[in-house]
Amino acid sequence: MKRIYSTDVMELEEGEKCKVAGWLQEVKNLGGIAFFKVRDRKGVFQVVLVKKEIGEEFSELVDIPRESVVEIEGKIQHTDQTELGYEILPTSVKVDSTAGKPLPLGVIDKVDADMDTRFDNRFMDLRKEEKMAIFQVRNLLLRGIRDFFHKEGFIEVNTPKIVAAGAEGGATLFDVDYYGTDAYLAQSPQLFKQMLMGAGLERVYEIAPAYRAEDFDTVRHTSEFISLDFEMSFIESSDDVMDMTSYMIEHSLKYLLKNGSDLLDKLGAEVRVPEHPIKKITHHECIEILEDLGKDWEDEKKVDTEGEKMLGEYVEENYDSDFFFITEFPTHLKKNTFYAMRKDYDPSITTYFDLEYKGQELVSGGQREHRYDVLIAQMDELGLDPDDFESYIKTFKYGMPPHGGIGLGLDRFVQQLLDLENIREAILFPRDTSRLSP
Repeated sequence: MKRIYSTDVMELEEGEKCKVAGWLQEVKNLGGIAFFKVRDRKGVFQVVLVKKEIGEEFSELVDIPRESVVEIEGKIQHTDQTELGYEILPTSVKVDSTAGKPLPLGVIDKVDADMDTRFDNRFMDLRKEEKMAIFQVRNLLLRGIRDFFHKEGFIEVNTPKIVAAGAEGGATLFDVDYYGTDAYLAQSPQLFKQMLMGAGLERVYEIAPAYRAEDFDTVRHTSEFISLDFEMSFIESSDDVMDMTSYMIEHSLKYLLKNGSDLLDKLGAEVRVPEHPIKKITHHECIEILEDLGKDWEDEKKVDTEGEKMLGEYVEENYDSDFFFITEFPTHLKKNTFYAMRKDYDPSITTYFDLEYKGQELVSGGQREHRYDVLIAQMDELGLDPDDFESYIKTFKYGMPPHGGIGLGLDRFVQQLLDLENIREAILFPRDTSRLSP
């Protein structure tokens, strides 16, 4: 008999046979009768054990520890005594694995454990219905994103994660001993994406890990994260990239609402799909808005973490949207992105933008510099040696189309989407400054 899920059982007729399996969540022994609540990936079902029908095995079954793995064959009995509307009368109960006692972490307990305890026992933490739902939502979001790129003619690619140089340089690189040669974990697929534009693939995207060796202690950063990147050729300006980003966000959220509304309800999450085009505000205009809102500047006038939150509230109140673009970033604020195209009429301003979501940066991107001589000049200005980027620079010598793209932090997208307090909640096994295991 083929195993089915708890949600499939509801489709069966009275008396129909079935095979189900899962984790024993709760045992209620009333003497002559006992009730098992068993949890699988899709929900919880109830099993009714009657002592006079089961016989001597009854006492052994009711002593099975919580969170043990069981397989049950039986018949369906419809009833209005449970929320599900059915229960299972077993003909056999098989214990695949007996759980130890005490449990390192409660699964259905009302009192939640601290974050360290939870992540030290992440396998158990993820058995909780609401924790599992986060990753079911994440899965649907990814499916929606891939569905969008497929329809738009993008090719999914995989670029190296062990690299000779960082896309943004600086001290945020993890060192790797690569057979005696200095190497690094990739901060971004940026340079490879651009090389693929020179190769003629024209439209590519990648969903893969990226690494930042930053000494942080915030609820929005981790050392290893999943980056969603796309790059596209033959663009007219950064507006083309922002439009593609807007449509991607819109499509993926609509896909999620269509296929995962029950999960969102379970998590109490309200998802609002942005209307196209998403509001655009220049960095200069953002500074003026923040000044009007009474922001105190600790250093230079730029949109910092506090400013992002203030602007997010401003846009929500004035434009009824969770999303907005910050455009025309000053060149000195994007100094590490030597490949960023600058405005022809004012080189102190780039074509780069950020997409903000609920007061946090979600996306960074823009039009890249495709002209070889200009790119070399920008590298020289930043003190970078083109010889260190030989494979990358070579691509620009032999025909590079105008192009641009973005990088989006998928973990942060899920965090903001579900209003999670900490980005680690959106990651199965997070890596930060203090956690390398599990």
